[in-house]
Formats: sequence, C-alpha cells, structure tokens
Amino acid sequence: MKSGDKLPSERELSEQLNVGRSSIREALRAMELLGLIETRRGEGTFMKAYRPYYMVELLSNFLLNESRTKSELLTAKHMLEKEALFLLAGTLSENQLCRVSQILNIHEKKQKHHEVFHYLFELCNQNLLLSMWQFISGFAHTTYELEYDEQWYEKLVHVLDEGTSLDVMDLYNSNT
Repeated sequence: MKSGDKLPSERELSEQLNVGRSSIREALRAMELLGLIETRRGEGTFMKAYRPYYMVELLSNFLLNESRTKSELLTAKHMLEKEALFLLAGTLSENQLCRVSQILNIHEKKQKHHEVFHYLFELCNQNLLLSMWQFISGFAHTTYELEYDEQWYEKLVHVLDEGTSLDVMDLYNSNT
C-alpha cells in the first residue's frame, strides 16, 4: 500500500486475517503510534507518507536517555566517518572531488553533512559501513544539533584531495 490508501475496516481485517477485532484494534493503535497510519473520524484508516527519521526519533526517546549512551553514539558516528576518509584520503579523481564540492555548495547546511558522507560511503563501496552510518547518524541527528562550519568542509576537501591518515584525525580533533 502507498501513502493515502485506505485500509479495510477492523471487521474486514478481522475476517481476512482470521483474528479477533481486539487484536486488529491493538495492531492499528501500534501502527498509528509508529506513524505508519492515521485514523480520520468518520472516514477510516489511511496509510501515511513514510518519514525516514520518524522511527529513529521515536526509538531514540526510549533508548537514548543516558548521557553516556549519547556520547558513545557520537563517537561511533565519527569512527565510521573517519573510516570512510581513511579509505578515500588522497585517492579521489578530479571528477569525484568536483562532485564533493558540488554537494557542499548545493545542499543546505543541515543536509550537507549527510549528503556528502552518503556519497563518500558509496565511493568506498562499503555497503555495511554505509548502513551502519545511516542508522547511527539518524540517532545522532535526533540527539545532537551537530554543526560543522565551512572551514571544516574546506579541510575535508583537502583531506580527500591529498590528505593522510593524520589529516583525517586532525579534522575530527579540530571539531570536538
């Protein structure tokens, strides 16, 4: 089903799935809490548009209550980003460096970091690292208001162009 599609009634779902209406009602309440559906009085229940960070935001409220966990989350995010930079430092083609610059110039401040690192993880051809980074970055996004200034991104481009492992470490040490 897609956003805006109407779900069958509780009675119809109960018959189709051969379960009690109370079970259907409970499942629908859970789906509504998760932001997957919405109920409109007198109209029925409808699928909602998928919001990629909604689940992460919801889970983060329950999972990330201790400051130690929050700090560890940020450390893990930085570790994954550094790994991508270790793999790519000084190895990008002129076209790839141009693309990084385009991303940094086109995107809004809040999207810039996500978009550029998404591209870098793709260049690394490390799908597992990309998935881990997206998940952790999503949690970090709900917990921290992370800001990187233009100078940090200039250093990032330098690291990608002709940097070393020490330059990668310096990049993150200068922003903490």
